[in-house]
Amino acid sequence: MNLTKSSRYALLAALEMAEAGQRPVTAADVARRHGAPEAVVAKVLQRLVRAGLAVGTRGSNGGYRLARSASSVTVLDVLRVFEQELADGDPTEPGTPLDRLMAEVTDGARYTFASVSLETLSRSPLS
Repeated sequence: MNLTKSSRYALLAALEMAEAGQRPVTAADVARRHGAPEAVVAKVLQRLVRAGLAVGTRGSNGGYRLARSASSVTVLDVLRVFEQELADGDPTEPGTPLDRLMAEVTDGARYTFASVSLETLSRSPLS
């Protein structure tokens, strides 16, 4: 499964917010740390706010933070905002064997992403 750049930036920004706790994170900070375009990160953060996953504060001490605890926000919550195939919709009966296989793969990915919170992901050692 390929994730869009927006999804990847959203997950990086969400992880930054999870690790920061109540301290606001700016789009510039996320962009600088991850080599991403600041304008793109800003748009991603705005979409997370519109989705109710983040809150933004304006001003010199402003930035973004998670709207809920990192333990209650899953990777799937973030990805649903950006990945249409992971968004819950009306189940349709796939026609071909390949369609059924791809639906099964997507369901497996959805289940896996739903089982990992931002808190868990932020504490995972990278190897």
